[in-house]
Amino acid sequence: MLGRARARLNAALGSLRQTSVAWELKEAFRRFWGYRSVTWAGGFLDAWVEKAEKTQLEPIGQVARMLRRHRDLLLNYFRAKKAYNSAVVEGLNHKARANLARSYGHRTFDVLQTVLYHNLGHLPEPPITHRFC
Repeated sequence: MLGRARARLNAALGSLRQTSVAWELKEAFRRFWGYRSVTWAGGFLDAWVEKAEKTQLEPIGQVARMLRRHRDLLLNYFRAKKAYNSAVVEGLNHKARANLARSYGHRTFDVLQTVLYHNLGHLPEPPITHRFC
């Protein structure tokens, strides 16, 4: 009886250790966004990925592998001096979707592409090719 209780306690404590290691790594990664230099941010990222892979926690390992694969893209944020983030992309997507909704009657991709170029780039409208009156 005492042996089963001890085994359950050890399993619970082992699970808590894994949770605390995962939590520590998650909180440590927040420092990545505070760097200003591409070199320092890259060094931190490399060290974090190496440490995360040594934990033997599969979900953390998956995140570490994904970050390693996207290393250059992550460091572009620092190369652009933190001027661009996903908010810029989301804003452009919203404008594109609004233009798509407004231009419901266009039947070809070429016409739709022209509408997007003119609305997103604030280009002048092309001259009308057909006269109706």
